[in-house]
Amino acid sequence: MLKNIPPIISPELMKVLMEMGHGDEIVLADGNFPAASMAQRLLRCDGHGVPELLEAVLKLFPLDIYVERPVALMAVVPGDDTKPTIWEDYRKIVKASGDKFSDFEMVERFAFYERAQKAYAVVATSEKALYANVILKKGVL
Repeated sequence: MLKNIPPIISPELMKVLMEMGHGDEIVLADGNFPAASMAQRLLRCDGHGVPELLEAVLKLFPLDIYVERPVALMAVVPGDDTKPTIWEDYRKIVKASGDKFSDFEMVERFAFYERAQKAYAVVATSEKALYANVILKKGVL
């Protein structure tokens, strides 16, 4: 056990967060995301949701201040009437992290998949909310 490490952060996730460099991206994926077929490195965080994972990761992970929007979300597909209320939870969590944050980058579904395939890692969760996927771009300390 270590002090001040959120218990949701597994040793494997801690290792990945520490390995990542400036500009690398990590995906926090909801339960519907095709994580296994997208990931260069797949980490499992079954039984947990994205908000609690996002909050824990942002206690350790600096967001990139050199890009306009270091946090990206999958945009709602045109014609889908889903209203992702979870995004407001994300907004509160990111703002509370103390990192520079103006707004989310909205990424079209298939562009999001392409970006996820290039991400350093994908963390699969059991999040049930639709459009709950998040990409974080790592910054510097």
